[in-house]
Amino acid sequence: MTFSFFTLASPFSVFVFIVNILFSFTIIFLERKTPQSTYAWLLFLWIIPVLGFVFYLFFSQNLTKRKIYRYNTPENEQYQLLLRRQKKALVDRQRIAKNKTIAKKYRYNIEYHLNVSHALYTDNNSIDIYTDGHEKFNALFKAIENARSTVHIEYYIIKYDGLGRKFMELLTKKAREGVEVRLLFDEMGGRYIPKSALKELESSGGQYGIFFPSRLRFINLRLNYRDHRKIVIIDGKTGFIGGFNVGDEYLGLKKKMGYWRDTHLKIEGYAAYELQMRFFLDWRTSGNKAKLNINSENIHRYFPYMENCEGSGIQIVSSGPDDPNQVIKQGFIRMITNAEKYILIQSPYFVTDESIMEALKIALLSGIDVRIMIPNKPDHIFIYWATLSYVGELIKYGARVYIYDNGFLHAKVLVVDDQIAAVGSCNFDIRSFSLNFETNAFIYDPEIAVKLRDIFYRDIEKSIYYDTMAYEKRSRVIKVKESISRLFAPLL
Repeated sequence: MTFSFFTLASPFSVFVFIVNILFSFTIIFLERKTPQSTYAWLLFLWIIPVLGFVFYLFFSQNLTKRKIYRYNTPENEQYQLLLRRQKKALVDRQRIAKNKTIAKKYRYNIEYHLNVSHALYTDNNSIDIYTDGHEKFNALFKAIENARSTVHIEYYIIKYDGLGRKFMELLTKKAREGVEVRLLFDEMGGRYIPKSALKELESSGGQYGIFFPSRLRFINLRLNYRDHRKIVIIDGKTGFIGGFNVGDEYLGLKKKMGYWRDTHLKIEGYAAYELQMRFFLDWRTSGNKAKLNINSENIHRYFPYMENCEGSGIQIVSSGPDDPNQVIKQGFIRMITNAEKYILIQSPYFVTDESIMEALKIALLSGIDVRIMIPNKPDHIFIYWATLSYVGELIKYGARVYIYDNGFLHAKVLVVDDQIAAVGSCNFDIRSFSLNFETNAFIYDPEIAVKLRDIFYRDIEKSIYYDTMAYEKRSRVIKVKESISRLFAPLL
């Protein structure tokens, strides 16, 4: 009598085996995933069959073919006209950046974002940098308090604690005064806001929306794709962008994380137009409830006239799982490959892909000073172990790694050569590059780059230097944790 797997196994085991085979076939042949992501999903499916199957259903949707955004809108028609003018100027070899050094050296960075990211280049912007939550929220609340026409807000996380209540009360107050208030938040990150607070905002004349909400009431198959953006636009003239969410922990009031070290920008100037456009595109994903009535007669209410003045060059660049180009990551790579002196990186998570790793290795082997700063404590333990693995690999090539030891480092900053910088919501990790909806400001201004460089060096004084010796001394248990975490890095 002969036996086979199918005669010995239970019907359920056979079912799971067949399902895994089918899903493996789908992952390998039908879905355009990276090799790293493909290997990770296959491993997960076969090590933990049932749980892996459930996770795959919830976390592995491909959005690159989905039409999430509406572009046939009055405001977008005007924006596209400006884009065409700038593209033509570059084709005609005209200089669109006022700074001659920037115009010459970073022309192709600007052109890339114009062509692929559809990001306008604007020169006349003033920038304030905030690294402390109290300073940032004082500035934000003051700007909202002084708003006269519109307040548009988009955040990943809004907690309903001391700061969150004050935040919601201020928005409700401004709506009651007749200011157009629109609040947009991520479906997961906004779950802390009670319905009573949202209803009060609505009854006062304000509006709220959930970014790209799930079509199913109790099952969200889009769990893996989060609106990670943190942007605010006041009266169409003033914008905020960076890493701070809304909640007491971002003021350093939570003992677990301690002092919260982040980076946020206040921008006054034409870059606010780009943030406004980003907000409107995202707002229109939130359903029929969140209607916009913009036309040729009232468009100046949202895009007001501003005097031309000297200031920082900025492009507001957004990326998401609906776009296969990963434009923020590609923008980082262009900055890294342009470097001649130094590269400074601050990120709470450093779980990146081979393209970033290779670009940094080439820079290191070319004599570029590469410095990376990460937190001293994890808010996601597996990601932290994977982070140590990736920075450890770069240490072998000569990178200088610092572990910030004065609280939790949440800043997302890249600075190159005292010339250009990038600040926003995008971490140096695979999730930010390919799964989250992110927005960053790419800044072409030596003065701002130097300020961010100086902030980095002040942070070094509050950090531990993580050198080759320290990395090699880590325990065998830590090495195993790093290896396992890195193996599943594309899924983290």
